[in-house]
Amino acid sequence: MSEDHASTAGRAQTMALQGVANRIVRGLLRVPLVSRGIGKRLITLYVVGRKSGKRYTVPVAYTLHEGTLLIGTPFGWGRNLRTGEPVEVRFKGRRRRADVVAHTGEEAVVADYAIIARDNHNFAGFNKIGFDERGNPDPGDLHLAWAAGARSFRLTLR
Repeated sequence: MSEDHASTAGRAQTMALQGVANRIVRGLLRVPLVSRGIGKRLITLYVVGRKSGKRYTVPVAYTLHEGTLLIGTPFGWGRNLRTGEPVEVRFKGRRRRADVVAHTGEEAVVADYAIIARDNHNFAGFNKIGFDERGNPDPGDLHLAWAAGARSFRLTLR
């Protein structure tokens, strides 16, 4: 097993029908009354590829923390979010711009993932983050998420 494969084994992976699921969720997040319910945990990001210029529409889990939307991902689309470059989001049914602060360093990503996991157990499960007997995210799992390429982002809505 390669070192790269070893670092990602057992970490977050897309589902077989992820594209279909994303299309359904994106549609639901556009419906004002429905978005109030599922929008308590999900936003849609409108991301432009930094090299390709291709547009991506990605539903992601978020946590409201200290006035920012805190998100994390281990997937490649996260490389397109960069500090200082605003992004568009659909938050609770409304499309808005947001300022981005991107984190890639271990300390910041682990701390942010712990906050998101504690608030959103679906996020924790998807990212294979377990909890100790006191309900705290497992530090080893948080480190493994970072080692497998996780990044975190703080989005400030305009």
